[in-house]
Amino acid sequence: MHVAPLSASDVPRYRELMLYAYAAAPDAFVATPEERAAEPESWWLRRAVDPTGLSVAFGAFQEGGLVGTVTLEFLARPKTRHKANLIGMFVYESYRGRGAGAALVQAALACARARPEVRLITLTVTEGNAPAIGLYERCGFRPFGVEPMAIATPEGYKAKVHMWLPIEGSLAA
Repeated sequence: MHVAPLSASDVPRYRELMLYAYAAAPDAFVATPEERAAEPESWWLRRAVDPTGLSVAFGAFQEGGLVGTVTLEFLARPKTRHKANLIGMFVYESYRGRGAGAALVQAALACARARPEVRLITLTVTEGNAPAIGLYERCGFRPFGVEPMAIATPEGYKAKVHMWLPIEGSLAA
């Protein structure tokens, strides 16, 4: 398995994986499968390969197939450009437990560390998703709060755990 930034040629596979993710793990994402399916190809291209450089999507590839992804979003505003957000994390079920998730997070962390202005990375994870929380904690993230009623689901409201990781060498570390 190898992890690399996504390219324009990966966009169809990326869209397919993420549409599956929104349906298979609806509580993990704020968007619905229907919302994302309605997005034009240009949206997916911008999400995967942002020409402004404000986000980088990574893919985990196994035998030529895209089996997982995560995106790192950078903030452009002067007061918040010291932060990056980890979003859109998903690995196909059959590839979980093989290191794909950790490799994706580590690639995103390396990308963030290469930007001197980035001091910390944040993410949210649905409360009760113990495997994801465990992965993020093993990668160094720590919770800093819980947002109640963060998303509405057919079963009721779900909270989101907010987590953060200071970048080594930053003022926050």
